Amino acid sequence: MTFKEKVNTLLVEALAEKPTLFLIDLTITDAFKVMITLDDDNGVILQDCIDVSRAIESNLDREEQDYSLEVASVGVGSPLKMVRQYIKNIGRTLIVTTNTEKIEAELVDANEDFIILSWKAREPKKVGKGKETVQKEQQIPYTEIKEAVVTVTF
Repeated sequence: MTFKEKVNTLLVEALAEKPTLFLIDLTITDAFKVMITLDDDNGVILQDCIDVSRAIESNLDREEQDYSLEVASVGVGSPLKMVRQYIKNIGRTLIVTTNTEKIEAELVDANEDFIILSWKAREPKKVGKGKETVQKEQQIPYTEIKEAVVTVTF
């Protein structure tokens, strides 16, 4: 079993113990630097990263292969990559970039195929001069999303 296969197997075992925790990214460089990024349906806590790190580190031999290990949570402002992340963030405001536009809106629904965004916009009145505020909603398939980031408001 190669080093990469062993790390992957240990990671799968560690994540199986915490069903709300899921993998966002696993990178192993040629210099054997292992970088793991995690997310959780309820938010990643420091103990989650420690537990995954220990589960991997305690089963690898540094005498056999020298490596460095970094386990982290997905950062604020990091692009959403998985459907599970979209579902977790329903009710929050996203900035979604598609091939044709950039929308800042509330994520009102997400499923395996698309997301639904809702926002208020100012548009010209249908009758008369001036503008009126209208509620807009748009369904966007994941295939059209270039990037989606959760906005943080204070």
